Amino acid sequence: MTKKQATTAALLGTLLTVTLAHSSWAFPANMTTEGATNPPIGHYEFCKRSPRECQSNAGDTAPLTLTHDNWKTILEVNYDTNTRIMPMTDKEIYGVEEYWAYPDAVGDCEDYVLEKRRLLMQAGISPADLLITVVLQPNGDGHAVLTVRTDRGDFVLDNMRNKVLLWSDTEYTYLKRQSVEHSGRWVKLQDGRTVAVGSVRSQ
Repeated sequence: MTKKQATTAALLGTLLTVTLAHSSWAFPANMTTEGATNPPIGHYEFCKRSPRECQSNAGDTAPLTLTHDNWKTILEVNYDTNTRIMPMTDKEIYGVEEYWAYPDAVGDCEDYVLEKRRLLMQAGISPADLLITVVLQPNGDGHAVLTVRTDRGDFVLDNMRNKVLLWSDTEYTYLKRQSVEHSGRWVKLQDGRTVAVGSVRSQ
């Protein structure tokens, strides 16, 4: 290991320690689910176009064991995707209100999520631990983020920030996400911090 690599590893280790130490441990480190719900229409249509992306994860549902190596990968994928893709709405790109797809150079929040999920799967992380999640922003707008489910808690990758946070350290209200057992199915979330009424289509 070079001096630069050693320094990077040490910084990443410190970042992970600080992140966990300053997290809102008054809340569960992992989100609480409440049973099945309907998928967002955009994901339903995405699954029809790409059924291999929406299969059963049976037998592979243990949370990711968080290490310095895969933490580094998570941080790099979040940062690289956020800086490589330019934000643009589906209406601007495709001329429709909702269309989930892997981005090339532009995309909206769901497209960032799909790209990060694909890259982390290529890095060896199970799809059972890479869950597309629909949230409500403080202003009431819908949004999509990627939840990485680990043995140290559920971490959120967001195109609106480069820092990776535990779910309970974000300002969002969590509505629903992909099922751990099946990537084509969705479950409701119990936030525990606020009462989320209804659901929204992510923007």
